[in-house]
This record gives sequence, C-alpha cells and structure tokens, in this order.
Amino acid sequence: MVPEINWWAVVLATLSTMVIGSVWYAPPVFGRRWERLARIEQPSSAVVAIGLTVVVSFVSAAVLAGAAAISWGFYGGSFLTSAVVTGLILWAGFTAARFITHDAFEGRPWQLTLMNVAHELVTVLVMALIIGAIGISSPAA
Repeated sequence: MVPEINWWAVVLATLSTMVIGSVWYAPPVFGRRWERLARIEQPSSAVVAIGLTVVVSFVSAAVLAGAAAISWGFYGGSFLTSAVVTGLILWAGFTAARFITHDAFEGRPWQLTLMNVAHELVTVLVMALIIGAIGISSPAA
C-alpha cells in the first residue's frame, strides 16, 4: 500500500527548509558561530550545496508525509498530530541520533552538534506542521 501524499504540502515543506536554513545560518543569527565551530575558513560556492539541499529536503518532506499518512492511517485521530509526532520520532531516532554519533566520532564541538541538531528539530517541526495542516490528498486528486 502506498500512502496518500499531498505533493503541494511536500513542496511547501521543502521550501520552508530553505527559509529556515537561510535565517538560522545567517551571520547575525548563528552563521558566524557556526562558521567558527565548523572551522569554515573561506566561503565556497553555495550553488551545489543549495541544489543538494533542495533535493534532500524534498526527499525528507516526502518521507515525512508518507510516514505521517501511515501513522495517521494506523492510529487515527488528527492528521496534524500524527505529522508532528511522526516528525519528532523520526528526528529523534534518525537525525539527532546520527548527528550525535557522527559528531562524537569526528570530535566536533558539542556546541556545533547542539546547534545543528536544534536546526534540524525546527526544520522537521515546521515541515510536519505544514504537512499536517494541509493534510493528505484526496483519492480523486
């Protein structure tokens, strides 16, 4: 069974990641601190990184939408609640856990790990709110 996915919600959720990342990593917010902690010395072309981010964000939003639809179909209740709870579980079990593990082995500063994990939490929660608020597509769509 393929879950019903509202592709407009996925596109909007994808775009939200770009807005959040642009604000989060802006120099006045966390950008300068992130550059220092990540030891980024000179700016490189962001074109490839932004392109990859759009693709990865689209995949993440689609997976979140599908997982939320499956969760909602199994548990019932509010689709918005299913999307947010699913997003939190996926963030904790995969994103946060993997960041913490990789950063520990790479010897990255815990402040950098915390900053990146918090960014991912905000990103996933906003994607989940968008996906949950718009809902699933109707079978006729």
